[in-house]
Amino acid sequence: MSLSQKLINNSLIFVPKHNPVCEADLKHFSDFLLRCKRLLILTGAGISTESGIPDYRSDGVGLYARSNSRPLQYQIFIKSYEARRRYWARNYVGWSRFSSFQPNGVHLFLRDLELEYHKVSSIITQNVDNLHFEAGSKRVIELHGTGFRVVCLGCDMMFSRHYIQDMLKFLNPNMIETSQYIRPDGDVELSDDDVKEFTMPTCPSCHGILKPDIVFFGENVPKETTRAVDKEINFCDSLLILGSSLSTYSGLRIALKSKELRKPLAIVNIGPTRGDNIADIKIGKRCGELLSKISLSKLCRLV
Repeated sequence: MSLSQKLINNSLIFVPKHNPVCEADLKHFSDFLLRCKRLLILTGAGISTESGIPDYRSDGVGLYARSNSRPLQYQIFIKSYEARRRYWARNYVGWSRFSSFQPNGVHLFLRDLELEYHKVSSIITQNVDNLHFEAGSKRVIELHGTGFRVVCLGCDMMFSRHYIQDMLKFLNPNMIETSQYIRPDGDVELSDDDVKEFTMPTCPSCHGILKPDIVFFGENVPKETTRAVDKEINFCDSLLILGSSLSTYSGLRIALKSKELRKPLAIVNIGPTRGDNIADIKIGKRCGELLSKISLSKLCRLV
């Protein structure tokens, strides 16, 4: 096996088992793209798994399949000092690896579809990994926020996560800040002994509670984000969902509302989704494999 093939295989360790793309898949997807002029795209964890970031729910390889761990609930983060300290300790150790992940072919395909071929009205992502922006996409709505910003719950000031990492390193000079293991939102598992000596940061401005600018489980999507999403649903002429099972209502709602407005809907995702029964096209294959076989230059010449 060549080095390049080994690297590809290593980056796909969190992608669940799937069948190869067939000619019928390519035809259905190409026909869908040909008809789109203002395409709204919703992306989920199933595209970031191809960069080596695990998801929560994938059969056999997601966090829930490999561990009894569950994401920290918003109310517990707010109410419990110990829960916040444990979260920040794990996030500190995982940050170096989480922030080093790179965009894959799916992110680059969507960038080109937007910037070179002008078919994308907006990308709505459920991911918090910043990879759409790293790839160069411009019109991106981060539905669940981003792990690359930190907000103060006291004064609402925003900080770069890299700045907070430097602060954490200063406060915890004896703690190792790297890990090979990573969870979907960038933290890692740590023992109680690892956590008990950890010093949490507070807001440099008001000493309030700091929280990653991520919509935690049990927390509502901000109203301004919901309004921006609704505007894009109304403006688009079609909806494409990539790598999402639509398990969270914030994602499913986008599919339901677009269908209510009679917008064509295509879903590409390994395994079933909550939107399969309303999709015009469902392709149960790996997003990266499908998109790698689509020639945008040839396709767009046909328009």
